[in-house]
Amino acid sequence: MQVQQFIIRVDAISVWVGKAAAWLIIGLMTLVCVEVFKRYIMNMPTAWIFDATNMLYGTLFMLAGAYALAQNAHVRGDFLYSSLRPRIQATLDLILYILFFLPGVAALIYTGYDYAALSWRIGEHSTITAEGPPIYYFKTVIPIAGALVMLQGLAEIARCIICLKTGAWPGRLKDVEEIDVVAEQLANSEHIDTQTREAAIERAQDIDKAARQRGRGGDMEM
Repeated sequence: MQVQQFIIRVDAISVWVGKAAAWLIIGLMTLVCVEVFKRYIMNMPTAWIFDATNMLYGTLFMLAGAYALAQNAHVRGDFLYSSLRPRIQATLDLILYILFFLPGVAALIYTGYDYAALSWRIGEHSTITAEGPPIYYFKTVIPIAGALVMLQGLAEIARCIICLKTGAWPGRLKDVEEIDVVAEQLANSEHIDTQTREAAIERAQDIDKAARQRGRGGDMEM
């Protein structure tokens, strides 16, 4: 029970950080729209917006890594894996986490920390444009994102161990997925009849369930 609580708490942290980082999309969209207007309507481009948009997108991309891992959403070729029994899946996952994930992410955190520390010491600014904005804040995200991914990876390793003991994957915190949005849109559509709508929703849910069956366990409401 304590291990399960640890897993769910780590999931909650990863999901919270991912959702918080998602708000950066609004800033990114605003900057792009402003720059398009200034560049093509007013003929007054802003040099630093290019750097700012790169940093916003990079921050979102890095901070969403732990969220994607918590939701089991990272891309994976699992045409064979998905047909295996849970204990065999857990064994493969555990081996891969120990051999590749832990050393790789540890190297990311270590190197990212040195990378960010050097940037702070020299007060680094972007050299892509003249008088570019400071980028030491952006580089600080690298070790932070790595630490979050490492924490979530430890939770995934705990999931593998539980599955090896029980023969079933433990649950995950459930978040809204694309299939939920599709189902809601179909449910509210006035252009198809009820029978066709229900059949389409059922087929979409079956496809999504089959695609996500590896390592999910029972979903838990947040």
